[in-house]
Amino acid sequence: MATLRGPNGCAWDRKQTHASLRGYLLEEAYEAVDAIDAGDPAALCGELGDVLLQCVFHAQMAVERRRFDIVDVVDAIATKLISRHPHVFTADGRRLTARQRAARGATTPEAVREQWARLKAAEQADAGATPRVLAGVPRALPALLRAHKIGARVAAVGFDWTHVDEVVDKVNEELRELREAVDETPQRAAEEMGDLLFAVASLARKLDIDPEAALAAANDKFTARFDAVERALEDRGRSVHVASLDEMEAAWTGIKQAETATRRSRASAARSTSAPKPRARRSRSSPRRRGRS
Repeated sequence: MATLRGPNGCAWDRKQTHASLRGYLLEEAYEAVDAIDAGDPAALCGELGDVLLQCVFHAQMAVERRRFDIVDVVDAIATKLISRHPHVFTADGRRLTARQRAARGATTPEAVREQWARLKAAEQADAGATPRVLAGVPRALPALLRAHKIGARVAAVGFDWTHVDEVVDKVNEELRELREAVDETPQRAAEEMGDLLFAVASLARKLDIDPEAALAAANDKFTARFDAVERALEDRGRSVHVASLDEMEAAWTGIKQAETATRRSRASAARSTSAPKPRARRSRSSPRRRGRS
């Protein structure tokens, strides 16, 4: 990267700034996530390389301004991991013994999250910043993911619903308020829509569901179904551009019914193959005695 940014390097690479590469960093991260979702290790290997390239690229630009280098980046994250995991490491980075780890107490994911929040607040205080639970949640995150992370942060300090049913009630409450706001102003409706989506993100968190992944799956499902609607209409010499709403809804319903039938058939087949085979029934007649024909 130093060569590419050098006088005899690449004109495009020399032109880049932290700001100009912002979109590429996001894009490469999303492509790595796509590889994870696809379950493709080879693709993930390549995409992680692209993410790493972005890290090296930004570090090289910082070197040129004598701010930091890639070693500083690695050292910083290593130091953070050690300090944020006192239940695994000593202060100087040595691994704790099993007895020492048990004595530190953070043995569940929930306890670790609470400890992480406390340690981060202490670091902020030591740095002279006013500790804030939600400091550091990036505004650049997709809004649904950011809502999920905000909820997780405040839950780590105990500000959370006790039961899932309470969050369901909150979703229903926000939906009622949205219905009322629709008859008021667009701004009021937008505000209530935001509240509803935030409540849905909280419900996803309580159900241990990644809302971004769930919505992505719903997007894929809708896309596949609508593609099937287009194909079904084309088979009848029609197009979605001229078909009526009734025609499209009829095709949509037929596709959903076919999906349901396929799903039930697969479930039935899975049950039949996993069900234990019945034992052979023993004859009720008495066994032959020796010497009797």
